[in-house]
Amino acid sequence: MTLHSLPLFVRLAGRPVMLLGEGEPADAKRRLLERAGAMIVDEAATASLAIVAIEDDLEARGAIDRLKARGVLVNAVDRPDDCDFTLPAIIDRSPVLIAIGTGGASAGLAAALRQRLEAMLPATLGPLADRLNAMRGAIRLVLPALDDRRRALGRAFAQGGPLDPLTAAPEAVPGWLVDATASPDRLVTIRLTSADPDDLTLGQARALALADRIYAPAATPSAILDRSRADAVRIVSEVPPTAQDAGLTIWMQLP
Repeated sequence: MTLHSLPLFVRLAGRPVMLLGEGEPADAKRRLLERAGAMIVDEAATASLAIVAIEDDLEARGAIDRLKARGVLVNAVDRPDDCDFTLPAIIDRSPVLIAIGTGGASAGLAAALRQRLEAMLPATLGPLADRLNAMRGAIRLVLPALDDRRRALGRAFAQGGPLDPLTAAPEAVPGWLVDATASPDRLVTIRLTSADPDDLTLGQARALALADRIYAPAATPSAILDRSRADAVRIVSEVPPTAQDAGLTIWMQLP
């Protein structure tokens, strides 16, 4: 499955961004850029990013073409086909940021999703992230191996875990670290019932998200494999592994 766009978080504090246009669409973009600390400049300046919020079609077309000819990445308001990048709906639980995008298909849909998710995410999410960052050194001392840290944190962040992001308070981190150990090596077999990833059970989806490696037949649907971590090792195999690998291994069986 091909991504429409690759989501990126760009630090704009102190960096120039062109903003062209007037009226409420331009004002809304200006507020967002100011919130990110960007230096807002006009077309005569030099910048890598530009937002074109011009309502007149001919004037907007001219500005977009000029900017793209200079190698500037452009966001054109209400013109998704002309956008090199889009601006998502944002949930701010600083330092945790959640961006919701539709590739320009529907800003209203992104806004509706943001409102739903806002109600689900607690105010403690940002302080939890801050506490984890503050204790990064201590976590590395207890779990010096990267794979061990990742597995231990993956277990802790799981639903109902000691650091479940939707329920855990920042004060839970020291207590978790006292008991933190690497997850045991294990093999999990997932028997698919269909090619639809929505048919995965909660346990199967969680195992895929935490797996270190996946043994799967060549015909395994990519939509299923895409539910795994991007850095999980994928091994094309028609038979299960013959030896136990370190960490969590998935053996995928087709219907």
